[in-house]
Amino acid sequence: MSDNAQQQSQTEATDVALPRILVIYANPDPEHSVANQILLKAIKDLPHVQIHDLYACYPDFFIDVAVEHRLLLEHDLIVFQHPMFMYSCPALMKEWMDTVLGKGFAFGKGRALQGKSWRSVITTGGQKEAFSAQGYNQYPLEQILQPFELTAKLCQMNWIEPLVLYWARNVHQAQRVEHAQAYRQWLMNPFELSQ
Repeated sequence: MSDNAQQQSQTEATDVALPRILVIYANPDPEHSVANQILLKAIKDLPHVQIHDLYACYPDFFIDVAVEHRLLLEHDLIVFQHPMFMYSCPALMKEWMDTVLGKGFAFGKGRALQGKSWRSVITTGGQKEAFSAQGYNQYPLEQILQPFELTAKLCQMNWIEPLVLYWARNVHQAQRVEHAQAYRQWLMNPFELSQ
């Protein structure tokens, strides 16, 4: 077997092994989100990852549920990437969840997402210490994110511990880049590195 044929065979074998990943990205002000720009740039060339920018697709908030259902069905792992807004996600992502993850499709008699995996990738404005009983936000981030975890469980999806970049606007650029590389590395082997 020639070197080119062997390399192509290895590439195809790797591609088959990689799960199909949908990154649902929501940020109403993406141009000013330095950290999220770096995160997206680090993963945009991964062939098994599709980035779906909600604010670019639905600036009027009119979500095409059929298109969204099809996207979800085509992927194995769903990543929800967003900055933290008022202890939650941006409004369009919340609207997306309420509209797309409906009864009859994602839960109830519908089990379309059963066995798929969910991971939240979040940037925060506050330092890690702010997310504690003694901190400014009074609660740990894990507790604040419980509605997302419960939604994943309702949809019978596997919850993967969130990947969080705290104090995203204020950390050194090197820390943002390091975090982006960790994100990329995880996407290359998400199920093994999530254990």
